[in-house]
Amino acid sequence: MLKHLTINNYVLIEKLDIDLQPGFSVMTGETGAGKSIILGALGLLMGQRADSGSIMPGAAKCTVEGIFDIEGYAMQDIFEENELDYESTECILRREVAANGKSRAFVNDSPVNVSVLRQIALRLLDIHSQHSNLLLENPAFQLGIVDTVADHSDLLGKYCEVYARITEARRQLREAEENLAKRQSDEDYLRYQLDQLDEFKPQPGEDEELRQLQSALSHAEDIKIALSGIDALLNGSDGEGGAGAIEVLRRSGQTMQQITRVYPSIEDYMNRLESVVIEVRDIAGDISSLAEDVEYNPARLQQVTERLDNLFSLEQKHHVSSSEELIALAENIRSQLASLADSEDNIQVLRQQIAIDTEQASKLAEKLSVNRTKAAKQVEKLVKEALVAMDMPAVLFNAEVSKADKLLPSGQDLVTFLFSANKSMAPRPLADVASGGEMSRVMLALKALTSKQTHLPTIIFDEIDTGVSGKVASSMAQIMAQMSSGASQQVLAITHLPQIAAKGNVHYFVYKEDEGGRTLTRIRQLDPEQRITELAHMLSGSTVTEAAMENARQLLSEV
Repeated sequence: MLKHLTINNYVLIEKLDIDLQPGFSVMTGETGAGKSIILGALGLLMGQRADSGSIMPGAAKCTVEGIFDIEGYAMQDIFEENELDYESTECILRREVAANGKSRAFVNDSPVNVSVLRQIALRLLDIHSQHSNLLLENPAFQLGIVDTVADHSDLLGKYCEVYARITEARRQLREAEENLAKRQSDEDYLRYQLDQLDEFKPQPGEDEELRQLQSALSHAEDIKIALSGIDALLNGSDGEGGAGAIEVLRRSGQTMQQITRVYPSIEDYMNRLESVVIEVRDIAGDISSLAEDVEYNPARLQQVTERLDNLFSLEQKHHVSSSEELIALAENIRSQLASLADSEDNIQVLRQQIAIDTEQASKLAEKLSVNRTKAAKQVEKLVKEALVAMDMPAVLFNAEVSKADKLLPSGQDLVTFLFSANKSMAPRPLADVASGGEMSRVMLALKALTSKQTHLPTIIFDEIDTGVSGKVASSMAQIMAQMSSGASQQVLAITHLPQIAAKGNVHYFVYKEDEGGRTLTRIRQLDPEQRITELAHMLSGSTVTEAAMENARQLLSEV
């Protein structure tokens, strides 16, 4: 629970330091005194948006700090989850907003993101403002009340997990079906392209090989004449009666051999020349074979030219530059066609998974429905009892649980709160028939009911007494006092009604004070005599009469 609150340089609050007590406390003050300012500062601790315009003029920053007693609230998990130091007895939340609009948040003096601050603060503090009654019109809020009373968060968590899987699988299925439909529309063209490539059968390196072969066939006669001439020069058969190159080299070697005895240095050259003769003989033999093989073949030339032209046409058609790229293209098309079958298999798997998960979700939803039906009866009973205690003896309140025609994110149930303040009128949706005061009483009854389940340390009611007075206000105060009767819960009511203010164990008074040309908001805890005077003001206005003082004493004596 909130033990101490410090506010510096926030709107009209220059410095506020106040201890807050356990149990049921009240806060009063004139309209505009600054009660909403204090709530705004607490909103910063709860992670609400920071506004540099809220900083007191002339100040560099504003600071809001709350010290909370967390002993017995089992909050270690949230600290460990966010890698924060955990102290089992106390937690300090702090928010700083600079004049440039930048905001910083701290938990136990460790810097944190505002989202972490909000996550922890929501486990410590609940502020019920006047507009919170609008939540009663929200079906999700009504369902949440029933779920809180049902106390089946584990079951609901399992359902939400399965529902999330179904949602994701459906998204994947839609995407897979759209992709498959698009690819199937291209399937015939892909098969035509693949058949054409498979029929042509491009080979690696074929481009260059065909170009070389085409060149050779186109110049066959010139090549044959040249090769024959080379053969004649090497073997001495050029028709001019001269020795060929091989014979010349052989004779040169014989001459070298003749002088080796008298000139040993020539032996190395002789051996090298002998190797050259052997190599030239091999070349001459190969040239002779090549010359025999080369012949002008117009049919073969036409065949090669057509193959090369077709290859070039395919490459141009598919915007590639080599036979290797055509081969890769064919494999890619083959892969696309194969993936069509894989996609169909994947779609089938997704459909089967959705069916399995839907069946599981339906079973979990049925269990949730059973729990909710039981919890709804409990909500009806306890809320009606609380409303009767708040001077609505003829009230009818039903928590109607109905089935939706499909699975929803929280199950298959729809919860509608039906209400009638008179037995003569059939219950109708709460938001349609309840007045402002009736809505306030219903909300208080629900808060009293759920607070027992949520074990929330601190609840602040901001004028939940709107639209009520007299005996009803006293009954509402009694319920708030009962909510805080346990040692683990703190309730603070901001009120304009003396019947509620009198029921508080502690009374805080918010007021404005002029100082040095400035108007500042201040707060103080009232002692017994000051409480009597404040209650008398609330009863009679600015002029306090003895009758009002006596009435105030009477109200306090009834606590």
